[in-house]
Amino acid sequence: MSQYLQGQTAIVTGGMRGIGLAIARRLHVAGAQVVIWDLAVDGWNSTENGFEPVLRQAVDVSSLVSVEAAFAQTLARLGQVQVLVNNAGINGPVVASWEYPPDAWDKVIAIDLNGVFYCCRTAIAHMRERGYGRIVNIASMAGKEGVQYISGYSAAKAGVIAFTKAAAKELAQDGVMLNCVAPAMVETPLMAEMTAEHIAASKAKIPMGRFLKAEEIANMVSWIAGPECSFTTGFVFDLSGGRATY
Repeated sequence: MSQYLQGQTAIVTGGMRGIGLAIARRLHVAGAQVVIWDLAVDGWNSTENGFEPVLRQAVDVSSLVSVEAAFAQTLARLGQVQVLVNNAGINGPVVASWEYPPDAWDKVIAIDLNGVFYCCRTAIAHMRERGYGRIVNIASMAGKEGVQYISGYSAAKAGVIAFTKAAAKELAQDGVMLNCVAPAMVETPLMAEMTAEHIAASKAKIPMGRFLKAEEIANMVSWIAGPECSFTTGFVFDLSGGRATY
């Protein structure tokens, strides 16, 4: 497999498990020096996970101070960052919007939307100075459609999509490509936060009749993060199994 990211540094937020881990592994295969940011980074098993990142940092993406400090440490260690994948996120409660707990809403927005903004804001200045960068934000089909009973998650991911489009236009002549992906439901630990009814309803929406695999997201992200993605920015790459209608 081509190592088209050889010599590049890639930060993956939420990279300790699930989708983030699959993305981090795939970027490593493509030759990148992978830096993992997560809330807790203990317990890494390089044999089980298939590789060893060059750096693991405990980062709270909902805190700009935490993000800026981690980015500075990454630069001090590796000197440069060419790729940022904003994957860290939570699902939040599955409940009607009028019953949605305000504190849960604030937490979902803080991590899923503010976290993307903070990480992008921090990395973009560095990438613009270098005249090159690839940022991939993990959104969701929920952000395109709005899914009942997960209004907080839907709102946050819609915000990620809109932010990606807006910022991409601002960076269009700077050599920095900013795109996002919109996956349908994936079998990950986030399912533990969902009801059986919600999971069944989500699967029923997918014409392929199966859930998305984390490795399929990783393969898409890996290409978007590479140099061959050179004329696409501000775009939403769907991973919907035929569910997407626009």
